[in-house]
Amino acid sequence: MEEGKEAIAVRATQSNSRVLPLRVLQFFVLFLFVALGFSVVSMYAAKYFNVQGRILVAPVAESNVRPCFEESGRLWSWIRPPSDLLHNMNDSELFWRASFVPRVKTYPFKRKPKIAFMFLTKGPLPLAPLWERFFKGNEDKYSIYIHSHPSYRADFPPTSVFHRRQIPSQVAEWGMMSMCDAERRLLANALLDISNEWFVLLSESCIPLQNFSIIYLYLLRSRYSFVGSFDEPGPYGRGRYDEHMAPEVNLTQWRKGAQWFEVNRKLALDIVVDTKYYPKFRDFCRPACYVDEHYFPTMLSIQSPHLLANRTLTWVDWSRGGAHPATFGKADITEEFFKKKITERGTCFYNNQPSSLCFLFARKFAPSALEPLLDLAASKVFGF
Repeated sequence: MEEGKEAIAVRATQSNSRVLPLRVLQFFVLFLFVALGFSVVSMYAAKYFNVQGRILVAPVAESNVRPCFEESGRLWSWIRPPSDLLHNMNDSELFWRASFVPRVKTYPFKRKPKIAFMFLTKGPLPLAPLWERFFKGNEDKYSIYIHSHPSYRADFPPTSVFHRRQIPSQVAEWGMMSMCDAERRLLANALLDISNEWFVLLSESCIPLQNFSIIYLYLLRSRYSFVGSFDEPGPYGRGRYDEHMAPEVNLTQWRKGAQWFEVNRKLALDIVVDTKYYPKFRDFCRPACYVDEHYFPTMLSIQSPHLLANRTLTWVDWSRGGAHPATFGKADITEEFFKKKITERGTCFYNNQPSSLCFLFARKFAPSALEPLLDLAASKVFGF
């Protein structure tokens, strides 16, 4: 019996040893399936909640709600004048940028019209002190632009109205298309300021004949731009016409006028965007055809004759003859000189009505004329 019991015990022990590894294996397989299932569920859950998170957050990031001052800032970025006139645009880029025109006629902001005074110079402005006195107290009604020789470096003090008013310039030769290029460059830079409504072309030898208020109101109230444009039948008029300009420009349309003009924003834009007449004048109006005397007068008289006063507001003296007008120095500057030469020279038409105020500017005045001119300004001859 004892031997039998031992045999049974041995068999039971062997049976238990076989059952135990089987249970461990089953438990391990079950754990493996559970772990794998948990991993799959976790992966899909993470993916699901990540997508939901993005859906919930995205509308916040893309919200179109903006504070009012940001909207004003966006508008201001379009209407404010350039902070630095020395940009890197070439002429093609500049003219394209200047050609932007709002088609809605009313402004969504308070706009004060300004006059752009554009100085086409060789270098210094010897009469700058006179102009400084003229501009004083009217800072919100004018802009200044200077086109000088590219090698010239101006040294106006920070307190001067001419400080940092130079635009990117190129060489301009008298009687050549490069002179008109310089004038178009001045206009295009001035057009970048949406507040500039009138554009006055001046040289370093020009002076104002009236105070700022009179000139400001005279221009802003005018229905016409001031560009001389007349038909001259002689050798210095029609005699300069080249038949290769047809059909864009016919002989009967050929006009001549002074280089110095005062135009409103509409005509300034027409001059800058022109591509129809420019090639003709560039190729077929060369000395002894002086393009600055014919290009703008002819083009504008063809396109907008009803908008021209057919006279300039800049007085010059051609009585001495020659290719250039008279230049006046220190000895010429007296109160009597201005009365007889300029202010008492008959009448003209202003807005289709006779007027005795025909000139707002005059040239040519030498640097030596500065001191007596300042004295006349101080004695209220000019009114400033």
